[in-house]
Amino acid sequence: MTQNRLFALLAFLCMASFFGVLLRFVPRIDLAVAVTIGLALSAYDLWTQLGPRRRR
Repeated sequence: MTQNRLFALLAFLCMASFFGVLLRFVPRIDLAVAVTIGLALSAYDLWTQLGPRRRR
């Protein structure tokens, strides 16, 4: 695993853990929906930018 992928994964995990703590102490449904959508978009971006490359 390259250094860029490692740091990107670490940053995503830190963001997800921060939002997990936020949702633990502020249990609101609308906040949970917004955080889930944001994390899903971030995960998709992480996957498309750093995921396995297809050979053409």
